[in-house]
Amino acid sequence: MILLSIETSCDETAVALVEATGDFPHAKYRVLGNGLLSQIDIHREFGGVFPAVAKREHAKALVPMLEKALREAGMLSEKEISLSEEIEKQLNILLEREPTLAELLIEFFKTHERPAINAIAVTNGPGLAPALWVGVNFARALSAHWNIPVIPVNHMEGHILSSVFEGDHLGTMHFPALALLISGGHTEFVLMRDFADYEKIGSTLDDAVGEAFDKTARMLGLPYPGGPEIARLAAHARAENLPPLLPPLPRPMLHTPDFNVSFSGLKTAVRTRVLDKELTDDEQAVVARDFEDAATEVLIKKATRALAHTNAQTLILGGGVTANTNIRNAFEALVAKEFPDINLHLPDRELSTDNAIMIALSGHARLAEASTNTENLVANGGLSL
Repeated sequence: MILLSIETSCDETAVALVEATGDFPHAKYRVLGNGLLSQIDIHREFGGVFPAVAKREHAKALVPMLEKALREAGMLSEKEISLSEEIEKQLNILLEREPTLAELLIEFFKTHERPAINAIAVTNGPGLAPALWVGVNFARALSAHWNIPVIPVNHMEGHILSSVFEGDHLGTMHFPALALLISGGHTEFVLMRDFADYEKIGSTLDDAVGEAFDKTARMLGLPYPGGPEIARLAAHARAENLPPLLPPLPRPMLHTPDFNVSFSGLKTAVRTRVLDKELTDDEQAVVARDFEDAATEVLIKKATRALAHTNAQTLILGGGVTANTNIRNAFEALVAKEFPDINLHLPDRELSTDNAIMIALSGHARLAEASTNTENLVANGGLSL
């Protein structure tokens, strides 16, 4: 079967076509086409993602990304097709919140044949509600016109499966498994007793770790997105063996017996070190390294406690912050030294940030939920696993 997947939860517009052969979780997968457009350059001037702008850009980019994915898959078939006034009216009603998208999609329908797609998977949460709605309504319009069932997908489940994905299949999973999801909007520990069986056992009490990276970068005068900039300066400080800050930055909640984390105190400590100061390049690098080390130590400590408590046989790291080299290396070292018998799954860096391939994997996992009745399909920015 072929799934069309759609991701618009934040600032990446992504559409993919993935062929699945066999049943989940033992299927073979083939990525037929993948269209992805990042809005980073647009949001850089705001120092972060501006929801109204993200919504506008998704509306402009979805049809081009659909065309790109179909073209890569060899499934883009041009043909003049007449749409009745009634059909155009229905599409305009479905996309009344996104008139730009309605105009582009109606033109696409008039010039292209229906592709041989079996199901549509779309992120309906969590994320930025205005951005999510664009993708959800796009999926509803495609479903209505092509009579293809839609599968609502939880974005965080997509990150979990993206981490387990090994190019054409899902890697070995032994349960119970522990997933640590770290991104700009989330930091949470999730216990998995099986696929689709989730229990959140810990989370951030304030800032997500990725948010803390971005805010620290902003305090240092670094451009958005801040994570890669912090990592770049931190690597310089390590390479030059620059002396640490004294006193050292705090590790909030490091010794609490739960699996929760907090990064607001660490962020505040950084602010007191840099406020109203002109830092040299090396001083900036030291702050970046010490911040990165503190955040990493907290994650490692809490993960160690959670692994021991849950007797997890698999550790999964998912989300955009997994692209951070220091964090990846720290978890690889942790497993090698303390938990050599568990399976560690890290996503390919290309799949660590938001993408539509992960949404296709989750859609395949939840194929039984596919329906052509999309009247009750809604975006939910606060959706939980």
